[in-house]
Amino acid sequence: MITEVEAYKGPQDKACHAYGGRRTPRVEPLYGEGGTVYVYLVYGMHWLLNFSTAGEGRPEGVLVRAILTDPDGARDPVVGPGNVSRYLRIDKRLDGADATDSKQMWLEDRGVRVPARCVRRGPRVGVEFAGPYWAARPWRFWIEQQEDA
Repeated sequence: MITEVEAYKGPQDKACHAYGGRRTPRVEPLYGEGGTVYVYLVYGMHWLLNFSTAGEGRPEGVLVRAILTDPDGARDPVVGPGNVSRYLRIDKRLDGADATDSKQMWLEDRGVRVPARCVRRGPRVGVEFAGPYWAARPWRFWIEQQEDA
């Protein structure tokens, strides 16, 4: 279960890879239909999993920062975008895939309802380079506590 994400608002967002309309082969998946997988490497060692969200030609997306696994009925958090990709064995091979019909990735709505009181929001992590306004956008969302699901 995805438990934490950060949102990126496209060309006007100085923290987004598509800031200013940048359109390179690396960023191209962000310009795809909603659900297009965008995977990139940071620090030469961590693959990060993102999904485009706004539709064709609108490079907005979310970075998956944390998940909750359920191996053998034990609920274990995997925190940090690099750790998520490592746990899920995601790398560049998934970049550009359509998450809605991919044979390599399975996403499903299990009908879990998270009470609004459990959803928190705050500034994104590691985007200070974008300046104080963009770094302070409260576009990181996480589940603080999870009731039985």
